[in-house]
Amino acid sequence: MNILIAEDDFTSRRLLQNILAPYGESMITVNGEEAVEAFTLALEQGRPFDLVCMDIMMPVMDGQEALREIRAVEQRNGVKPADEAKIIMITALGDPRNVVDAYYKGGAALYLTKPIDVRTFIDAVRQLGLIA
Repeated sequence: MNILIAEDDFTSRRLLQNILAPYGESMITVNGEEAVEAFTLALEQGRPFDLVCMDIMMPVMDGQEALREIRAVEQRNGVKPADEAKIIMITALGDPRNVVDAYYKGGAALYLTKPIDVRTFIDAVRQLGLIA
């Protein structure tokens, strides 16, 4: 599995990287702008990300904007909805507005709140059909 982790917090980033290590290779970005650039490059090189784990509160470009940009990149490149990357939004913000924005405006697959629980996270990735 090809994985993109977009997280500005070092501890959260390392935790996600360690959880996902047995399942594939992870690329790390620390803001939304880098995430969009990495996503675009991977798609252009024929190695699209299967899973994107993205924080909402990041510098330069926040996760909500990056999510919308990533979906726009997929659309411009003719990616069919069934082949879109599975995007999990991860944040300390559990307010309804962020949840609605992530799901309905951005097309996020799942929304998880911090602190990240390892078992819950693995179950979420399993629910998306990315691991057995």
